[in-house]
Amino acid sequence: MNLAAWAERSGVARVTACRGFHAVLLPIPARMVERLILVDDRFLPSEPYSRIAMYARMSSAARKAGRDRQVARVTAWATTQQIPVDKGVTEVGTALNAHRRIFLALMRDSSVMRIVVEHRGRFCRFGSGYVSAALAARGRELVVVHTAEVDDDLARDMAEILTLIWHDADADVEAA
Repeated sequence: MNLAAWAERSGVARVTACRGFHAVLLPIPARMVERLILVDDRFLPSEPYSRIAMYARMSSAARKAGRDRQVARVTAWATTQQIPVDKGVTEVGTALNAHRRIFLALMRDSSVMRIVVEHRGRFCRFGSGYVSAALAARGRELVVVHTAEVDDDLARDMAEILTLIWHDADADVEAA
């Protein structure tokens, strides 16, 4: 197998793989044939590299410190659970529309097999159960750090709507 193909399959940048070859640091045997670097196929894992991403979102840019604290809490929890987080994704924006480019890119990235979030509301305000089921159907997983949420759907939805209204009113006050 070509080194570039191995790097893509393993989740390593091509330049890093090339540097690793020249420094004799690759975790598998490789040899150079003229200008082509070949990796021994027998030592490849049977399934491609899967990554774990941590997702944090805040509704307002004014709450950047809160987002940083959220990232720290989720990372600390993942460390205690021995979950190696490969990618940290943060975003500012409401969870009620489809204009979250970073969130959509994370959902489209098929190499991310597990997404760790602090609360379901941070990931997806409404319909997180559907998103979780869609991820599970593709062999992916949504890990929620704080699962102690309101079980009653109507009460949870009402709390989320009131929270959204409060955030909008708070933003109007800050703008004035």
